[in-house]
Amino acid sequence: MILEKKEKFVINEDMIPADMSVTIDHAKEIVKVFSDLRMRYQAAIKEVSTKLEVLDNEYSVRYDYNPIHHMQCRIKSIESIMDKIERKGWPKEIESVYKVMDFAGVRVVCNYIDDIYTVEESLLRQDDIKLLKRKDYIKKPKESGYRSLHLVVEVPIFLSDRTYHMPVEIQIRTIAMDTWASLEHELKYKSKKELPGYVVQELRNCARSMAELDASMERIHKML
Repeated sequence: MILEKKEKFVINEDMIPADMSVTIDHAKEIVKVFSDLRMRYQAAIKEVSTKLEVLDNEYSVRYDYNPIHHMQCRIKSIESIMDKIERKGWPKEIESVYKVMDFAGVRVVCNYIDDIYTVEESLLRQDDIKLLKRKDYIKKPKESGYRSLHLVVEVPIFLSDRTYHMPVEIQIRTIAMDTWASLEHELKYKSKKELPGYVVQELRNCARSMAELDASMERIHKML
């Protein structure tokens, strides 16, 4: 299993929106809050990714099989956080930052569809993991064709003076699902505008083809 980390979280006073930081002193205070949150979410990501690594290692030892192909961890950039606050229509204030549930994210890429639910069940069985939200876009894909299992879990982190319970978003998908989602995201990012209807339809067709591929590969896996 490969663990990839995307460390792009950088913050300074210039990155704080003017309508959020009325004064220089306030901007400095906001930077401190973001830095503290970043530290906590980094710890939460480590907790979740370690739990997943342990589960994958257990399956390797007991069953000579790894359900997890690879994982990626990321913390949202300030720009992404502020964009989300604006999309939600929340006030541009520090209290709104605490509402963002996907500040920290872990993407788990599995070999087969059954592995997704195996990983989910094994993780949620742990006493210190609390499920906050679940969306199954595999059994009910998005209109675009996107497929993945989304979980938001709460995990405790233990600091020197207190314990925090931090939310972490976990996306669990197959290699085929991840390939489609990554390419679809890249196409949207590069076009910087709404994709034409014929492209959207072709992407849906690709998603269906990849779903059929997932099903076929799982059948072959079970035969062996």
